Amino acid sequence: MQDNPRELWSKAGLLAVDKPAGLLTVPGRGPDKADCLIARVQEQHPTALIIHRLDQPTSGLVLLALNSELQREMSMRFARREVRKRYEAWVHGTPAGAQGEIDLPLITDWPNRPRQHVDMELGKPSLTRWQALETVEGRTRLALYPVTGRTHQLRVHLAAIGHPIVGDALYGTDSDREPRLLLHATDLAFEHPVEEEAVSLRSPAPF
Repeated sequence: MQDNPRELWSKAGLLAVDKPAGLLTVPGRGPDKADCLIARVQEQHPTALIIHRLDQPTSGLVLLALNSELQREMSMRFARREVRKRYEAWVHGTPAGAQGEIDLPLITDWPNRPRQHVDMELGKPSLTRWQALETVEGRTRLALYPVTGRTHQLRVHLAAIGHPIVGDALYGTDSDREPRLLLHATDLAFEHPVEEEAVSLRSPAPF
């Protein structure tokens, strides 16, 4: 059984938790996929509602609302890109330069769902900014700033430029034997819709 999500912050109807790697954010299809972050959080906060999601293998910050009005408001702010997001990841190899952008349109690979892939004609615009933090033994730690929020965006973008995230069983290399995906949602920053004050949340990467 996965570790429980750790409550990090709560104020005026919003709640932030640290999701462990391997735990679904919401229930999946089938009785074996009922265990998830929202179910566990609702044991302590029965009215909690998901605002945004992380992939099952990704760990880190998830923001929830304790009523439907705040859920709608914060969901719209995510859609309008008014919430600043930062991730950290270890990738294979060393990207060229100290920082850069990956601007590649993405679409669902329908015959191979849930995989996504780059499609220059039909894909939806997708933009990721990155900054190199350190390089150790052929791997580079990156700070990642997704401007858009497509499914698997960070994972597909980094694989597409030849630097898949370490431990990525879906988009990585067959020789990658890491026990988990080394991708963590470290930071969220936004204005609180009730308090009207700046909120900056941080969860250091556990790797």
